[in-house]
Amino acid sequence: MPKQEIVPCIVVLLFFVLCLMLASVVSVYGTEQMDGCKSKCGNINIPYPFGIGRHCSMEEWTNINCNTTFSPPKPFIGPGNLEIVHISGFEVRIRNIPASSCYSQSGALVEDFSELYYDLRGTPYTFSTKNKFTILGCDTSALSKGNVNYSSGCISICDKRENLMNSSCPGIGCCQTSIPKRLKEFYATLSSLYNYTNVWSFDPCGAVFLGEQDMYKFKASDFFNIRSSLVDIPVVLNFAVSNQTCKDAKEDSGTIVCKENSDCYDSIDGTGYICNCSAGYKGNPYLSQGCQDVNECEDPNNPCEGICINSKGSYKCSCPDDSYGDGRKDGSGCTKKNKKIPVLQLTLGLGGGIVVLLLGGSGLFHTLKKRQLSKLNRKYFQQNGGLLLKQTISSHEGGVESTKIFTAKELKLATNSFDQSRILGQGGYGTVYKGILPDLSIVAIKKSKIFNESQLGQFINEVAILTQLNHRNVVKLMGCCLETEIPLLVYEFVSNGTLFHHLHENSGGQSSISWEDRLRIAAETAGAIAYLHSAASTPIIHRDVKSANILLDSNFTAKVADFGASKLNPSDQTQIDTLVQGTMGYLDPEYFHTSQLTEKSDVYSFGVVLAEIFTGKKPLCFERSQERNLATHFILWMKENNLFQLLEAGLANEKNTIQIHAVAKLAMRCLSLKGENRPSMKEVAAELDQLRGFLRQTGTKQSSGKTMSVDCDLYAIPSSSYSTDDTSGEYSMEKQILRSMNFHR
Repeated sequence: MPKQEIVPCIVVLLFFVLCLMLASVVSVYGTEQMDGCKSKCGNINIPYPFGIGRHCSMEEWTNINCNTTFSPPKPFIGPGNLEIVHISGFEVRIRNIPASSCYSQSGALVEDFSELYYDLRGTPYTFSTKNKFTILGCDTSALSKGNVNYSSGCISICDKRENLMNSSCPGIGCCQTSIPKRLKEFYATLSSLYNYTNVWSFDPCGAVFLGEQDMYKFKASDFFNIRSSLVDIPVVLNFAVSNQTCKDAKEDSGTIVCKENSDCYDSIDGTGYICNCSAGYKGNPYLSQGCQDVNECEDPNNPCEGICINSKGSYKCSCPDDSYGDGRKDGSGCTKKNKKIPVLQLTLGLGGGIVVLLLGGSGLFHTLKKRQLSKLNRKYFQQNGGLLLKQTISSHEGGVESTKIFTAKELKLATNSFDQSRILGQGGYGTVYKGILPDLSIVAIKKSKIFNESQLGQFINEVAILTQLNHRNVVKLMGCCLETEIPLLVYEFVSNGTLFHHLHENSGGQSSISWEDRLRIAAETAGAIAYLHSAASTPIIHRDVKSANILLDSNFTAKVADFGASKLNPSDQTQIDTLVQGTMGYLDPEYFHTSQLTEKSDVYSFGVVLAEIFTGKKPLCFERSQERNLATHFILWMKENNLFQLLEAGLANEKNTIQIHAVAKLAMRCLSLKGENRPSMKEVAAELDQLRGFLRQTGTKQSSGKTMSVDCDLYAIPSSSYSTDDTSGEYSMEKQILRSMNFHR
């Protein structure tokens, strides 16, 4: 072949090879699946580690079933009925399956899909906390439960269409509750008080669903196409690889699946780990060569003002030779050099500038830093309702003097930067940490989970209430901190957990608290609530009396806690109109039905606590086959004279039989369905104190060989309180309320 023909052939060959290399790079950079595997099912992208077919996926539960009987085809998780609508990183969104019930105008059930159940156990998926448990309807209540010791409830009641508002979930016609992390099993059941007969003209149906909170906006029209309007609200699932942390997977040679140019992160639920491309790279971190360098310089909006130079996983900005600066748009940029400036003039100018900087720089730095910190503190102070809080607590005598304002630095040091090991407990309103102050005193520091304008009133309410209280059986507020994004409350530390824990969660299965201690704890709690009702400067209704809000110190002394739901009750008011709030199982049925909050609502809740103390049983329990509501169960068995079959084993003996009878009858009076038939908390506290005194006298007299008899009917129950006449419309209504609190699976 002539030499002049060889050269063009070589050029063509090199060009062809270069094109192949570029095509290969583009293919790797854009790939989301393994070679030979489909990257889509219908309109849904399926990125690895998910795949269509076992050989195309990482494991059994990332094998996607692409059902081609639909047009276009639809992807499902494994062999189940969970339809995938989107996959992004470690989040998988599936189609919603709401539960609903619809009624005729006469109250007859015409559509019944009242149960909702998801089971992700044995899979690498958990429910994301982006989901909310949502209930729709104007005559609707629902309970939910799941693994991780989770149970919750929500009630949605309204009486006029005019009251309904289009909003994310306004609380009228729609209510929501959060779900915990690591939730893999979710069960919910739907119920109604009056079968929608009172609201049927504008709301014939109710529904419950689990779905992504940010994707749902409530509309009154949802009531008439309740299932079809909810299916497009996705349920968000978190995905994680294996059941190891990144550290364990790296130490276990060969098991880490994160490829080159990627980083490993422990999953948000702590159920495994996930992979993500490192900074400056993008693509699929689970595939070899899946994470490729991002050329920031190709972006017309790159951060360089001058010259942009790309590098592996990064870039660098510089200026042309005739300019100086860092070359960045967000920095000093590039400034043209002025060649006409004489060297002497430039030197003098620079020298003078350096002298000025040396003299004033230090002072200016401290001034600016102090001003910036002061501005940030003022921002958080106002954001956290500081002015309103200061005005509120200063209006109560001694409020400001008795409440210390802690700095953010003090509380950060006290909790070791809010370390996980310092967590004492978590609830609906936030997390409580153990703190150690410089003087070695121990405190409990409450930090809200999320703080927004809707919770501002609750925070101020709790501080305003607690600054007024001074009682040995009420948890003392030590102070608060307003310098942080999320406001903090500082309480006295109560070392021995909650009454709920000691009654229900002991490892031995039976509480070790003696009858004498139970009676004393009940009397101390009653005295504290009576103090709130009648001795505080402004009467206070606690509104969430329950065993989990009764703390115990090292001597088992009771301390009433958690005033986030409490209401101030001016002395000239006997009832307060308010949205129903409280804990299912403890909630006063009369308050639940009428929304009229009174002091007698706390009395009912305390009656449930007394029943807990007797029986050692939880107030609401799905595992009980018959009466899941303890209050209902306790009343029925008391009426049948079966008290001692209810008692926790080993609690009764021949010395305390009389006291147990008397306290049981007092509990019955507290649990009266009509508030007017319940005693006041002052009366309850007095009777319990008398019984404690009688217990001591009985012990003294029996030790001297004498006995003492007391009429067991000393605390008689009015027969009208629990009429068994089914012809009574009033009793029927009350019975229906109680029945609605016993959901059957």
